[in-house]
Amino acid sequence: MDNYPTSWAPRPAVVVSAWAVTALLLVGVVVDALTGDRGGLVLFALAAVAVGAFAGHATVVRPRLAADAEGLVARTLGGTHRLPWAQTRTRLRTTRRMGRDGVTLEIEHDEQLYVFGWLDLGEDPRDVLDVLSTLRG
Repeated sequence: MDNYPTSWAPRPAVVVSAWAVTALLLVGVVVDALTGDRGGLVLFALAAVAVGAFAGHATVVRPRLAADAEGLVARTLGGTHRLPWAQTRTRLRTTRRMGRDGVTLEIEHDEQLYVFGWLDLGEDPRDVLDVLSTLRG
């Protein structure tokens, strides 16, 4: 059991790439502002805000999910949430969109639902569920 990861977060390469794309988009904002292209300015600015928000979230909220013998710890922008095993239910949800299957890990605790995809966890949610099942015992 010691060889299993016990915390999951977006991969560092993904986060660094998101910051790099944000910087490139901001360069596009500046260029469009200087050339007077208002349409391009709006598009670049919206894209910079969206990618920058993802990069900021992925940087600040780490790790997204952690596990130990007592239960889970989920981190969100709203804070850190301790989820004891006894009151927590985990399952996988598979959805099909545009011909592609998407798998998410759903964690239910009381009235709260936490949903994690591969981007949040840095690996396949199926593998994370296997580790959680082993840790839960």
